[in-house]
Amino acid sequence: MLTDRIEQHAAFLRTLNRLDGRVAVVTGANSGLGLETACGLAALGARVILASRSEERNATALAALKNRVPGAVAEPIHLDLASLASIEAFARVLSDRVPAVDVLVNNAGVMAPPVRQETEDGFELQFGVNHLGHFALTGRLKPLLEASSGGGVVIAVASLAAWKARIRFDDLQFRQRYSPFDAYRQSKLSDLLFGEELARRAKLNNWNLHARIAHPGWAQTQIVQNGLGSGRAKLSSWIMEVGSALAFRWFGQSAACGAEPFLYAAASPLAQDGDYYGPTGAGERKGVPGLTVVPPAGKDLRAARRLWEISERLTGVSFE
Repeated sequence: MLTDRIEQHAAFLRTLNRLDGRVAVVTGANSGLGLETACGLAALGARVILASRSEERNATALAALKNRVPGAVAEPIHLDLASLASIEAFARVLSDRVPAVDVLVNNAGVMAPPVRQETEDGFELQFGVNHLGHFALTGRLKPLLEASSGGGVVIAVASLAAWKARIRFDDLQFRQRYSPFDAYRQSKLSDLLFGEELARRAKLNNWNLHARIAHPGWAQTQIVQNGLGSGRAKLSSWIMEVGSALAFRWFGQSAACGAEPFLYAAASPLAQDGDYYGPTGAGERKGVPGLTVVPPAGKDLRAARRLWEISERLTGVSFE
């Protein structure tokens, strides 16, 4: 069965456009969905930038990528999405190394830390990393994206969690009452709204870039570990991680399969701006990648515009 799945994945890659000589940036590329996405892009010929915060894990991921994709061109660059200063520094370093960015996959994420945490800039951790960090990163990289021949492609990574989400404009940072999963759901709905709004604004303003959205279904990753706390909180996270892993193993799919919608959105000749891609099996939990259903809250244009304006103000990054 494993051999069959490897062959299916190879066949899937053959349906995608080649990316020879192109530059692809993947956040959170040192494990899980990010590493699988990086390997897929490298297999298509792209020069891959592994954008993650752990230098040790970046080095391990780079070795794994080059082992899996012989001849791959890839390099790690430090990026901490919990720091606006780090995001700005990353953009400066990258602009010195490459003339353009052809693909940006905003994959990195934190999921449901049991105790409320904040980023370096005082944002609730999940909203700050999953949404605001990627919003700021995309804005900082906009000149490089527009320098791409044909326009760079931005992939916003959402989640099935967006179906039960709402944007708490009265308490975006969850300071009044913190709920780990409500905060996670809000961050992923924010990613979906950001991708949709970026596609609309790019078309309206004739920006030379493309925006698409993807979700991995139920994929086995270590995202829960990214939010581990300490003591009792750490034990709670460990229990949640084990439970999630079992559920995803029974009803979901591997990280390699979960990354396929990202690759589809980035390189399929059928992918369109503003569309939402994910697994097409039952409940969108697993299956071959394709067009999926946008949750009702993800179609709220007023909320998307309001969130965009707030994100610009909070991050100090403007796309104009």
